[in-house]
Amino acid sequence: MRLASIKYGGEVAAIITKEGLLPVRAFKDSGMNFAENLFSLISTEQLEELQGWWEAESRDNFSYWTRYIVPFDKVVYAPLYRHPRKIWGIGLNYMEHAKDLHENTPKTEPASFMKPDTSIIGHGDFIEIPIQSQRTTAEAELGVIIKKRCYGIGEKEVGEYIAGYTTIIDMTAEDILMQNPRYLTRSKSFNTFFSFGPHFVTPDEIDDLFNLKVATVINGRVHRENIIGNMTFRPETLVAFHSQVMTLLPGDIISTGTPGAVAISEGDVVECHIEGFTPLVNPVRDLKIQK
Repeated sequence: MRLASIKYGGEVAAIITKEGLLPVRAFKDSGMNFAENLFSLISTEQLEELQGWWEAESRDNFSYWTRYIVPFDKVVYAPLYRHPRKIWGIGLNYMEHAKDLHENTPKTEPASFMKPDTSIIGHGDFIEIPIQSQRTTAEAELGVIIKKRCYGIGEKEVGEYIAGYTTIIDMTAEDILMQNPRYLTRSKSFNTFFSFGPHFVTPDEIDDLFNLKVATVINGRVHRENIIGNMTFRPETLVAFHSQVMTLLPGDIISTGTPGAVAISEGDVVECHIEGFTPLVNPVRDLKIQK
């Protein structure tokens, strides 16, 4: 199943169909009281129920629901949700990206950091280069979204705890980071520094996760690309590792690392392309110019 959050009398979850997006709230007409936003669908563990019900409805009664569909050209996307309990980021998870920063790829444990939910934006929203930074970079990444509470799990157990995947663009005020590695949190935490969506894809929709290609795209040009299988620490390792540190909760996000970051400027358009996903696209504005 593929879902999104759209602006439709508020920010609501919608199922992606071939004709457009179908708001989940429409199902109340049939007595199905599913949560209306994606975070609640995940945190109340309704995703599987919704998926099973919709598979039957779309097969038997799809024509009935077409009256509620929002055409693709009328859709305004929102972030998938705005208040996850945790956002984990992973640094230097591809060797090529580590070389860009003149760093060595961590070999024994992931290099992770956390981001605040105030950094969240969605598809089409502006990335804002902060006044404090002369060099901000953007990087495309695969996002893993946690399905249910877990602590201390092993890699073989991870599959049952993954709700789905999404596209992410993560930003860094690189010049601030270069001053001192202890400035990592500040360099990653400015407003608009974490874009995710527009689509959420459940694991059954993905045939071969490790062969998916992730690309950072700037102004229509591929800057850097690589496959998930070339990560130093693959998604299942990242989930298991961080569950050993703290309890992971429904809706928590792990952004798995980028094949390459690109410096961004006023007027640029940055995209995250992952095979099988609708691209995540964000324009850029520089607050130093906007003043």
